[in-house]
Formats: sequence, C-alpha cells, structure tokens
Amino acid sequence: MRAKIGFPATLTYYSYFPFWKAFFEELGMQVVTSNPTSKSTLDAGVRETVTDACVPIKLFHGHVMSIRDRVDFLFIPRMVSVGDKSTFCPKFLGLPEMIRYTLDRLPPLIDIRVDLMKGRGELFRVCQAIGKTLNTGWSTATRAYHKAIRKHRLYQKLLLDRYLPYQAMARLFGEDEPAPASSHHDLNLAVLGYPYQVHDNYINVNLLGILDKLGANVWTTEMVPPKLLRRHIKCLPKRLFWHYSNQVVWAAHHYLEQDFVDGIIHVTAFGCGPDAMVDKIMELDSRQRGRVPFMSLTIDEHTGQAGMLTRLEAFVDMIRLRRDTA
Repeated sequence: MRAKIGFPATLTYYSYFPFWKAFFEELGMQVVTSNPTSKSTLDAGVRETVTDACVPIKLFHGHVMSIRDRVDFLFIPRMVSVGDKSTFCPKFLGLPEMIRYTLDRLPPLIDIRVDLMKGRGELFRVCQAIGKTLNTGWSTATRAYHKAIRKHRLYQKLLLDRYLPYQAMARLFGEDEPAPASSHHDLNLAVLGYPYQVHDNYINVNLLGILDKLGANVWTTEMVPPKLLRRHIKCLPKRLFWHYSNQVVWAAHHYLEQDFVDGIIHVTAFGCGPDAMVDKIMELDSRQRGRVPFMSLTIDEHTGQAGMLTRLEAFVDMIRLRRDTA
C-alpha cells in the first residue's frame, strides 16, 4: 500500500499544489488533500489557533485537523522565498512550529525549508532532500522533479489562459473539462489579493461567483504574465518584503494601465499586517490615477454573504452609472 501524504488545501495550495502533487506521486506516494473550506473547517481552526492569527492561518489549522488522521505524513514546507528577492510573511516561515506545537495527534511533518534565493538548482536540491527523507533514490527524485516542473508550467499556462485555480487543476488532473473564466459580460473587474483569499469560495462567500452573476468578468493576479508583472517592480521606491504582497501591488499597477478594466477590488484579511500596507498603497495609486474605481473588501471568520452582496451590488451599479453618464 502506498504511503499517504497530506496537503492542506489552502495557503500555497493555489500556487504550487500541481507541482508537489506530481512530485510526490512520481515518488510513489498517494497525495491526500483536505476538502474545500467549510464552516466546520473554519470553526475547528478558530478554536485551536491563537486569537491574534489572521483568518488564513486559522483556516490552515482547520484544514490540517481535517486530514491529520488520514495520512502517514503532512507536507508543510517552510516557505522562505521562491527566488524573487522577497520572502513570505513571518507566519508562513513559522507555520511548521505553529502546527507542531498547537495540534496533537499529528503524523510526521515534512517541513523542508524552501528558499530559492540561494541560487539556481536550489529547488532541485530541496526535492532531493525530500526524496532522501522518504527513502527514494536519487534517480527517482530527479525524475519526479522534472515531471513536477512540467506540470507546474502547464498549470501556469492555464492560469494565464484565464482558468481559475480549481478549474486549471481539474483540467490538469483529468477530473473534467471546465471552461476558463467568463469573458462575455459588459464589465471587467480586477479582483486582487492573496490567492488563498481570492480563490477560497467559503471564506470570501463566493465573491467570484457573485461577480459573475452581476455581469462582471473577473481578472486576477495569476492572469498577468510574470514578464508584465516585473515591469512594475519600480512602481515603489523599493520592493515590499513579502512575495504575495509584491505580486498584488504589481498586478494593481498593471490593471490600472489597461483601458478595459472598469474597477479594482482588493480582497484583504482582517488582522494581516502586510495586507493592510498593500491595501493603502493600492488605494492611493488608484486615487492618483483617478480613472479606475477601487474598493477594498475585508474578510474574517465573521464575514457574511448578505453584507458582501450589498457592497458588490453597489460597486457594480456605481461603475455602470459612472460609465453611462460619462
């Protein structure tokens, strides 16, 4: 029987899960993910997490709790950097310890340090170290690494083709043949934020689905080619410290320059320090440009669909009125 390795379906899941799924499966393991976020997932995480944690960290605890009894290992890497001269937030860096010392009945954690600022070949060395931990040979880990790279590139291509993460993963793994994000509506809204907030339909109360029903095409950070994102590195006097924060700020600048964009929505988590800074930067940039309306939506464990729907309806109506009276 194949060993089972658990991957919580939140945080880096939306960015890197296809890579790690392909890698571990090539090593001969069965990859087990937690179910999509639900009320029970969130409630469990809230009960166990320190009170000052942001809702994404609370959710991560809940996802871990939902699969800890079903797997032989848990994969919780220490995400430091993916090689773009920025790092992940301190809670990402300390995530293995937070889980290890907060929750009980845990299987062994694979908490390998991922710091790609160390240079070319570091990801290969990380994969070899994981292979050694799992008692697989060098050649097997090498083959798994190359397969994972190919799968990750295919995933990135689908995202650029306007597939949302869950749609792209379904297509990659042969679950069904979903269509990419709709593009037939009369409005185009850039919905920006950390991927684990924008694409978790429970915690953001189905934000993207609501916008589709309101007649708006959705554009996200993942739909901007990396080369175009990097053009905006100098939009600030210096880069922010955090990887996802930089991605969101650069994407905001990109969409502010696009004539087809009718508005920008920033999805931010209550209690997230980096997010608070990003939100203010985006607000000031949008105000300075003056053309594109901007709205910030703050989510936490108490977010309700009624309040979210009211704000989105008002924002969309305002944009249409503004456009029709211009």
